Parts: sequence; C-alpha cells; structure tokens
Amino acid sequence: MILDTLENAARYAGLRTGLSEGFGFLDQPGIAELEPGRYEISDDLVFAIIEKNDGRKVEDGQLEAHRKYIDIQYIICGDESMGWSPRSELIGSQGYDEKRDLEFFTDPVQSIVKVPEGSFAVFMLSDAHLPGIGNGPIHKVVVKVAVD
Repeated sequence: MILDTLENAARYAGLRTGLSEGFGFLDQPGIAELEPGRYEISDDLVFAIIEKNDGRKVEDGQLEAHRKYIDIQYIICGDESMGWSPRSELIGSQGYDEKRDLEFFTDPVQSIVKVPEGSFAVFMLSDAHLPGIGNGPIHKVVVKVAVD
C-alpha cells in the first residue's frame, strides 16, 4: 500500500505501466465536476470509476482484494479511512469473482489509515483493503490499472 498526495504522484508512475495514465486522469482540471460513473483511460487496461457514497463503519464492510487490477483510490472530498491487511495472511476467502475481479475476506482488518482529501492510496495485488470507512458523504475516484 502507498499513501501520498497527488502532487507527489509522479514519484510512483514508473512502478508499473498504467500508473502514469491513471495519475494523469486524476490530475486533470475539473475532476471534481465529473459525474459518477466509469471513464475509459486506456481501454480495459486503465479506467476510472467516480463514486459518491456515504461512509460506513468498519464492521459494516469486508476486506477485498483483486487479482487483475491495482487500485488507486483518490479522495476528492469527504472523511475517508481505509482498512488494510496483507493478502498473504488472510484465510477467510469467500471466493473469487473473476468477472468483477473481486474477492472478499471475513478476516479482521489489521490496520486503518485516514486518507485525507487530495490524497490517494494505491493497493497492489498483495494488499487487501476495506475502503469507504467514514462519516458522511465521500466523493472519490478509483482508478483501476491492469497488471497483465
């Protein structure tokens, strides 16, 4: 997991193909005015999902992980924290949905970190995460970056 501000995003662009395209999308003027929904950046290799949701309690969510896409979760506004656990230590899998690239776990969250407005968290395939922890509305962008 990486936690940083958008102004430092260029430091991470070389880690994996597609991250620079994702950060470029996040850094565009007017991102906060875009409507919720899916936005293609580079076909199915890099795309963004803009969300507006209400925060939830930790106990109301489950850890999730992906096998095909890295997540960049960028907070436009709102009070959001995210749970994290190393995927290698989780045993409570509820099965993998290949179409949605989504696997949920019943294990408890090992760590919770606040992701301030204007900041992002990157979750690699080795990371399980529980997004959306907070009070009130959360406006965010989730950029999905394919690994293969």
